[in-house]
Amino acid sequence: MPLHPGARGLADDAAQLDGLVLTSDTIVEGVHYRPADPPESVGWKLAAVNLSDLAAKGAAPAGCLLNHALTGDGGWDRAFLTGLGEALERYGMPLLGGDTVSLPAGAPRVMTLTAIGRAGPRVPERGGARAGDVLWVTGAIGGAGAGLAGAPAFLERYLRPLPRLAEGVALARQVHAMMDVSDGLLLDAARMAEASGLAATIALDAVPLPPGYSGTAEQAATAGDDYELLFALPPGVEPAVPATRIGGFAAGRGLTLSLHGAPRPLPASLGYTHGG
Repeated sequence: MPLHPGARGLADDAAQLDGLVLTSDTIVEGVHYRPADPPESVGWKLAAVNLSDLAAKGAAPAGCLLNHALTGDGGWDRAFLTGLGEALERYGMPLLGGDTVSLPAGAPRVMTLTAIGRAGPRVPERGGARAGDVLWVTGAIGGAGAGLAGAPAFLERYLRPLPRLAEGVALARQVHAMMDVSDGLLLDAARMAEASGLAATIALDAVPLPPGYSGTAEQAATAGDDYELLFALPPGVEPAVPATRIGGFAAGRGLTLSLHGAPRPLPASLGYTHGG
């Protein structure tokens, strides 16, 4: 099928069109959230994952479209819309319209949000890293995974992620490549390296863990749902926002790990991969 140049070969999380950045995410009950999760948090998360894609492109939210599947539970739907509205209001992304459909009784819920952002002077790609670049990440990694696994102190990180919009705008001016960490730090770093045609290295002992986290760095780096920003900068350039240096890029292919300077084998799974 014909592709617009702004689609970037369908190899990125967002597209460009006439000064806009466009992204769309779908969440499915039992896949992206647990059936027992509060509906308010599901609505918040649907907005947040789209906003995180805009953040990775340094875009400012302009509006969104919602496709919502009704299952006959009006109370759930109202609570979902409340949580969605809280996120849209907090981050200044008004609802422009969308569509509603009805699902058969017992079918898992499915919701899609399409977010539209205003592009800044530069819109980073995930595949723009260069050999010699340093790999950085904002915030802390692993909290959402710990919350999903049942740690009460981290539950909010899983239920209500906070997209790094201001950081994305600031970083877009200086990075060679940037993407958000959604499916796991290791998996997303491997994706950035592959898209850039390079090899990536990560020092597990450098991965920033949240205070009170009791798991290993490897567990944190494969858990996903963090929605931090992963980015490549030239050596010697300090990021415009607080961030942690965790590795780098070189000629070659693939991902290699180290722990306290010693090589570390890759885990069986680098993160969450969608079927199909």
